[in-house]
Amino acid sequence: MLDTEELAVQAAASARTAEEARRLDPDVVKLLLAAGFARHFAPRAFGGTEGTFADLTDAVARTGAACPATAWCASLAANLGRMAAYLPAEGQRAIWEQGPDALVAGSLSPFGKAVPAGDGHTLSGRWPYVSAVTYADWLLLCATSSDGEAPRVFAVPRDAVRVVETWDSAGMRATGSHTVVASEVFVPGPRSFARGDLLTGSPVSATAACHRVPLEASNGLSFAAPLLGAVEGALGHWTAYAEVKARAAVLRPQAPGPSREALAGVLALASGQTDAARLLLERCASTADLGADITPERIRRTLRDTALSVRMLAEAVNRLTANGGTTGFGESQPLQRHWRDVNASATHIALQFDAAALSYAEGRLWTTQTSSPEAAR
Repeated sequence: MLDTEELAVQAAASARTAEEARRLDPDVVKLLLAAGFARHFAPRAFGGTEGTFADLTDAVARTGAACPATAWCASLAANLGRMAAYLPAEGQRAIWEQGPDALVAGSLSPFGKAVPAGDGHTLSGRWPYVSAVTYADWLLLCATSSDGEAPRVFAVPRDAVRVVETWDSAGMRATGSHTVVASEVFVPGPRSFARGDLLTGSPVSATAACHRVPLEASNGLSFAAPLLGAVEGALGHWTAYAEVKARAAVLRPQAPGPSREALAGVLALASGQTDAARLLLERCASTADLGADITPERIRRTLRDTALSVRMLAEAVNRLTANGGTTGFGESQPLQRHWRDVNASATHIALQFDAAALSYAEGRLWTTQTSSPEAAR
């Protein structure tokens, strides 16, 4: 079980200073590891938990209510650890030889070039938006090969690359999602795997259900769960503000300010959208926990559900912030930070609704075979 109580308290307390530093507080990172996020999907052979997506989603959301950026890093720490289990046994041993709490960060975008060399490759490239890279022990970096081989994912020690501090976003500032630069870093053969294995849920040696999940069935969930927590936290902050305004509306009915009816409408709609998003994401997590038994139809439903939940969460937090008064936009106020974090993160490519809708429609409105003009006639 992931224990987030102490982490949430410390993350909330340091959230503003972490934003200013554009990285998590070191003590928060220690608590993130102590809570069990990095080891959550690590193989049991190395002391890991081989846990469930249901448990992770709930723990990430609890953390996100306190600090969305911490939840984002916690979610990715767990999910990048899951991906490291796709390495051959010797590569896994390199990652976890010091224990199951190795912090893995990385990027699956094939922005690098790999050149075959001896029993491995030399890796060069530049990967932006690598969250929590400052504190990472290992990086998973994707690259195409000069020999025309399909993209591969390479495990590289953090101290073998250079980190350029490029992260300057309006939201999720504390994630420290900087740019990684590698220059002819040698990576032995056992420290890489085909990206296609990750896409299909076909690891070389791992057999746990959490390691045999096709990427599309879990990837969106890893980004949506922090936003669920962020909006649940925003709802709590807004409710505290609205309670004061509701009392004022009774005591001073002629004074300027929102009516009780207006406040009730905001609360009912925003909380309803947030609850609906949680239900959808809980179903996505239960689906991911099926492992290799997930059907293509359920994967398409998961893509729809994650994207739809994020759309509802963004609408909910926008409504709360728009009705949170001038005070809510103060730099010391968590409400505006959660608002920025959600809206910045909702732009992630894995959370886009139009692409998810097209995928969901396949098999219902058309198939690949009937998508051409000739076949549609």
